[in-house]
Amino acid sequence: MKQDADALRHVKADLRASALALRDGLDPVFRAVASAQAAALGLPLFRTLSAGAVVSGFFPMRSEVDPRPLMQALAAKGFKLALPCVTPDGLAFRLWALGDPLAKRRFGLSEPLNTAPAVRPDAFIVPLAAFDRRCHRIGYGAGHYDRALAQCQQALKIGIGFAAQEIPAVPNEPHDQVLDAVVTEEGVVRSSV
Repeated sequence: MKQDADALRHVKADLRASALALRDGLDPVFRAVASAQAAALGLPLFRTLSAGAVVSGFFPMRSEVDPRPLMQALAAKGFKLALPCVTPDGLAFRLWALGDPLAKRRFGLSEPLNTAPAVRPDAFIVPLAAFDRRCHRIGYGAGHYDRALAQCQQALKIGIGFAAQEIPAVPNEPHDQVLDAVVTEEGVVRSSV
């Protein structure tokens, strides 16, 4: 069993590395335009949420899709925003409004200040390294989002990335969380689960 789990981790690591190398090779101008297109296509996915619902987004690192246009559009519609904070116990989520100060953390993360109120999000905009048509994702390998999403089963879970990050099939493990949808500059992939 452990050997199978180790082999699966190696497969995921190889898929992650390939997808990230492909993403890193995308032109920065394309990434900016594609981020705006993904925001426009993703906004309707949040229409089922009540006014004032809390949506956790994230600040992009390196060559990630930029979810801030989507976050700005959600804030303009009256949703509250939150950002993740990495803690020894996993991800915690703190309220954050456009223009609030951020603290720079390890790995280039931008997080709300420790004084920002902790919240339990009603929806998540989830980063990813790779995804498939079943809305399974490969993250960055630490399992932070899988653990956080497992604790918020009723929350809306929307992955965001570039179409180039799609792979034929993500090998999944029992702890992996399936997203409700993945939005890219080319459209929305909805989970069939």
